[in-house]
Amino acid sequence: MSRMQQILAVLETEFQPLLLNLRDDSHHHAGHVGARPEGETHFHLEMRSPLFSRKTRLQRHRMVMNTLKPLLGEGLHALSMTLYSPEEQT
Repeated sequence: MSRMQQILAVLETEFQPLLLNLRDDSHHHAGHVGARPEGETHFHLEMRSPLFSRKTRLQRHRMVMNTLKPLLGEGLHALSMTLYSPEEQT
């Protein structure tokens, strides 16, 4: 299973998202610290979940990072996030 598939599986299970988009941006970071030739080191996440209702931006980011913590030691170097509750407009 690829790292992207692992991240998606974990997020689906933990957050039951209404919207889930994960993009591998590793090619934009070639030559940077943490970048690997095979990619899957830098991602952008867009997710809408009911679990984000009444949570601050910082709380949402912490929720995701705590959930993905095991993958951080396995080559996931950077994750940018855009996180929404169902009530918020995009």
